[in-house]
Amino acid sequence: MTLSTATVPGARFVDPKVLARIGNLELVARSVVDGFINGLHRSPYFGASVDFAEHRGYVPGDDIRRVDWRLYARTDRYYIKEYEADSNANFAVLLDVSKSMGFGSEGMTKLEYGRMLAGCLTYLVHRQRDRVGLVAFDSDIVEFVPPSAKHMEVALHVLDRLTPSSPGSLRVPLNKVAEHFGRRGVLVLISDLYEDPDAIMEAIGPLRFRGHDVIVFHLLDRAELDFEYADASAFEDLESGEQIPIVPEALAEQYRELVRAHINALTERFSANRIDYTLVNTSAPLDHALFSYLSTRERLTRVR
Repeated sequence: MTLSTATVPGARFVDPKVLARIGNLELVARSVVDGFINGLHRSPYFGASVDFAEHRGYVPGDDIRRVDWRLYARTDRYYIKEYEADSNANFAVLLDVSKSMGFGSEGMTKLEYGRMLAGCLTYLVHRQRDRVGLVAFDSDIVEFVPPSAKHMEVALHVLDRLTPSSPGSLRVPLNKVAEHFGRRGVLVLISDLYEDPDAIMEAIGPLRFRGHDVIVFHLLDRAELDFEYADASAFEDLESGEQIPIVPEALAEQYRELVRAHINALTERFSANRIDYTLVNTSAPLDHALFSYLSTRERLTRVR
């Protein structure tokens, strides 16, 4: 799935490299999410389009658009409309921090982009009063922040210090995640998915078996998608360290075909297993991924 800027309400953060230079992940998340929400032509909360549940007293900081003005006219008191989607849910980002995520052809690595995306999603979900958590992994779990209503700042702090250090594999860490997360929730996997599609599905399978809604963001650098290198040189596998001499002109089209085949295979398998999948070019605005998540989450809420 790809989204053009024209299709994304509120898309305005054109250059992720500029955001990466800010250096403060919480500031980036707050700026991107608030700007994104303010650009939407509807309520910033998913509960706006689902069944009404109850009222609660107004608390300073609540969005005044959710005030029940008719009830205010009768009682002279401010009450907020609560919806079914407002019930606290578990949400966690599963972020790949393996060596291959350290690649970046334009000054920003996939991991840096993934950290910003994870921070934005965490901040967005925290605004909905859901419990937020974080799992960072390579071939095993590196950092674990269990879902909690109080863990947004902890998750952002952990994200801020993550670095790629070891080769990665999905099976072991995701199996452990399935054991840790007993209560159903929304799990967002952010990875470059450098494994065989069947192995990826086998790793994700236990999460779906336990009833979690799984959303996958497949991060690839522009160079990995387009392979527009011109000069012959040695290309290094970041996972194994192996260097291979390559003449790009001779292999470019074959490489692109292999990438397309990999993406198509993932698309088919995820669709067949009701897993939402979005391919993200790390040169694209973060708004695109946020809009994809928001659309998916709203649909999941309606299904429930």
